[in-house]
Amino acid sequence: MARKRRMKSSDSGGGSPGWMTTFSDLMSLLLTFFILLFSMSSVVESKFDQASASMSLAFTGQDGLLPEETTVVPTNNGDVEEIEGVETTGEEIPPELVEMYKEMEKELKEQGMEGNISIKIDSEGIYLDIKDSILFTSGSAEIVGSGKETLDNLAELINQVPNEVIIEGYTDNVPMSNAQYASNWELSTSRAVSVLRYLSEEKQVDPTRLSARGYGEYQPIAPNDTAKNRAENRRVNIVILYEEFKEES
Repeated sequence: MARKRRMKSSDSGGGSPGWMTTFSDLMSLLLTFFILLFSMSSVVESKFDQASASMSLAFTGQDGLLPEETTVVPTNNGDVEEIEGVETTGEEIPPELVEMYKEMEKELKEQGMEGNISIKIDSEGIYLDIKDSILFTSGSAEIVGSGKETLDNLAELINQVPNEVIIEGYTDNVPMSNAQYASNWELSTSRAVSVLRYLSEEKQVDPTRLSARGYGEYQPIAPNDTAKNRAENRRVNIVILYEEFKEES
């Protein structure tokens, strides 16, 4: 009797096909590769942030970025110091100019003048910005009583230093045309000259230190679109030049 040949059972015992194992390995490798790329990019960014913070700390003595309108300047002993009310020109402000600024700011506050005069500083000098309503009536270059009192106090500050001084006149964009002034050019220049003459003739500020400029309506600090902004633009600046800047120019 012929012997029956036993059939081999198939190798399908419920396991995954061989190609799926290879495919899973490939996917695992790709996932690992992309995770590695992501982690590398995160590490680079964090290292950059750490390096940036370290450089900021080394150069300024504090972490992070400086607030707007704040400048760090070196002091005589090599430390650094923050000051407010600066024009951010990107140039280093000399320590002696900072000391002059701080003294003037202190005296303005002691005399109660900070509401009518703003003080700023940059590498070129110190700027005393006077509202025109303190000095003049509308359309006039004749200094009024309150303006003379203000200039009397400022003359004391100016006479404490030997620096050259520029008087700058500015107006708003409202056209000026009367019997005395043909345009805002004449008005702004006349106002600057009036302040100059008062300081030199009445307060004995050395006239060789003084000069006057008129800018008319062409250098506003605010848009001339409201009454408040136009009042901001009508002003007289007294600029106390930093001596080293004057010599280099």
